[in-house]
Amino acid sequence: MILNLTPHPIRLYNDDRPDGIDDLEPGLRLVIEPEPKPARLGVMPLSTEYRDGIPVELVQYGHALGLPRRAEGVSYVVSLPVALALAPRRSDLLVPYREVRNASGTVIGCRQLAQPV
Repeated sequence: MILNLTPHPIRLYNDDRPDGIDDLEPGLRLVIEPEPKPARLGVMPLSTEYRDGIPVELVQYGHALGLPRRAEGVSYVVSLPVALALAPRRSDLLVPYREVRNASGTVIGCRQLAQPV
């Protein structure tokens, strides 16, 4: 089972779907609707320093919010920042891969899912 923990539907297209088409239907294989609560990458502020008089916050990323524990037979589609931060510890995280773009260059879907390692 694959669950979508992004805030957007994941549209999976056939390999031969060309970019540059605004119609969402041609080549559409599957839509994975989002779950009610998306997984987010949490941030922990550590301290503030100043560079050229500008405050710069030192922060630590890597704490996921809204990400369920591993479950047998379940994979989770998450954003790339979430997957990259947790890849060393979580093999159940997937990201959209080989994006499909419309005529204005906006990502509307993907051709595959990938597992960052």
